[in-house]
Amino acid sequence: MSEDNEVLMLLKALVEKVNKLEKAVYDNDNMLMKSGFVVVDTPTPSMSVSNTGDVDNIAKMDWQEIGALVSKMEGGY
Repeated sequence: MSEDNEVLMLLKALVEKVNKLEKAVYDNDNMLMKSGFVVVDTPTPSMSVSNTGDVDNIAKMDWQEIGALVSKMEGGY
């Protein structure tokens, strides 16, 4: 039974430390918060899917066209 109590006490101590850390990090007077390294709201990532073409079209391309297509897919021009 003492082992269960030790685990419970350890969990309580960890929760208390995490709560103190969160309070310190998100405090408005904290230098990390003022500098912008810590933000409360993060941007939501978005993806756009484009049609790259049929397999037949890719099979008929030469290597230069395939390189251009891959570059375009990677965000290049």
